[in-house]
Amino acid sequence: MKQVVATALILLLLLFLLPLFFLDTGSTQATPEPQATLPLDRTVVSPSPTPVPAGPLDQERQIQVQLPDGTVRAMNMGDYLWCVVAAEMPASFELEALKAQAVAARTYAARKMDRATAAHPDANVCTDHTCCQAYITPEQAAANWGEQAPAYTVKVQTAVAGTDGVVAQYGGQLIDAVFFSSAAGRTVDAVEVWGNAVPYLTSVDSPEGEGVPNYHSTVTLTAREFKDKFLSAYPDAQLEGDPASWLGERTPNSAGGVGTLTVGGVTVGGGKLRALFGLRSANFTLSYAGDTFTFSVTGYGHGVGMSQYGANTLAQQGQTYDEILKWYYTGIDLTPAPAGDE
Repeated sequence: MKQVVATALILLLLLFLLPLFFLDTGSTQATPEPQATLPLDRTVVSPSPTPVPAGPLDQERQIQVQLPDGTVRAMNMGDYLWCVVAAEMPASFELEALKAQAVAARTYAARKMDRATAAHPDANVCTDHTCCQAYITPEQAAANWGEQAPAYTVKVQTAVAGTDGVVAQYGGQLIDAVFFSSAAGRTVDAVEVWGNAVPYLTSVDSPEGEGVPNYHSTVTLTAREFKDKFLSAYPDAQLEGDPASWLGERTPNSAGGVGTLTVGGVTVGGGKLRALFGLRSANFTLSYAGDTFTFSVTGYGHGVGMSQYGANTLAQQGQTYDEILKWYYTGIDLTPAPAGDE
């Protein structure tokens, strides 16, 4: 009898404990192993690239800069050019394009130092891009660049230092190193924009293309809006009847854009139409349909001198900064000559 009771107790105990050995403790999916991670109390910081000081020629030359608050600050040319290049050209561009921009900016500033300007008589240059060149402080640039700030800071420094003291000349004189954002296949001869023929500012091919941001843009106006705006500048125009009849002969400029366009019997330059209607460039077509005038525009800027996006494309194709500058400014010399030039 005792053996039967003992056997029964053992069986009951086994029945009670057996499910515990097979109890499901989680998902039927295999749990991945933890990935290696850094300690939570430690952050990895990429080492900053080594700073590149301005070259000796730019360090020695001082320029007086009128800041936005009206004060005038003396800076060495290298520091000033950093602020200009960082403001005028995307730091993501190729280094050789940034170098070309640095030379253009240095040449422009050097010309300004040779003559007084009524807008800022106590300074050689100001920071207003409509008067001189665009300008941004390193702090503002870093905020715009975000995590790319360390690399872009050094990249712009390298562009300035790598062209130390180099300026563009024609016939022994500093050139007017004008530049703009993007062309529609060719640059424009200066005489067509400003009325003065300049031997180094002639029309040349420019290789930028569809990858340029906002390369194509449109401006639309109702017939009434178009009429009111045009008459405000050209009151003698005859804008009556069918609006489609207002548009007359179009003559192209050297880049294939609008040299002149006759509207309501008045012939107007493409540049003036660009300013009047707020167009991004004078390379446009104008059409009328459904009581709406539509400007279809390609490129951005006045179109004379160096195209910035074109310069970047040339750099991507392997052109050096001096080759880029000589592409856009016909017949110039660079002084001091870049290494490798005769």
